[in-house]
Amino acid sequence: QVHLEESGGGLVQAGGSLRLSCVVSGIQVRSRTMSWYRQVPEQQREMVASVTWSGNMEYVDHVKDRITISRDSDKNTVYLQMNNLKPKDRAVYYCDTSPFRSQGTRVTISS
Repeated sequence: QVHLEESGGGLVQAGGSLRLSCVVSGIQVRSRTMSWYRQVPEQQREMVASVTWSGNMEYVDHVKDRITISRDSDKNTVYLQMNNLKPKDRAVYYCDTSPFRSQGTRVTISS
């Protein structure tokens, strides 16, 4: 059974940092494309970062200077490091490897 367990969200001041973690069971992160999405109510879900099985990383342009996706194959975990957080980064963040997705973690930014 595949399970993606996410953690690391919360409330942070603008300009601060957060690291989201996604512990995966049932599949190997090193053999999958792993992605982080975010969603704000009444807006489309947005893919912010992904890493392929071969290690190629992609970022959405407007955040790529502030976020880093990484994976630890030994821990079967994917991370999203977010720095210099802005109010517009407020969203529910999901770890995803189609068709599987985590439960989501809320990130709130205080100004």
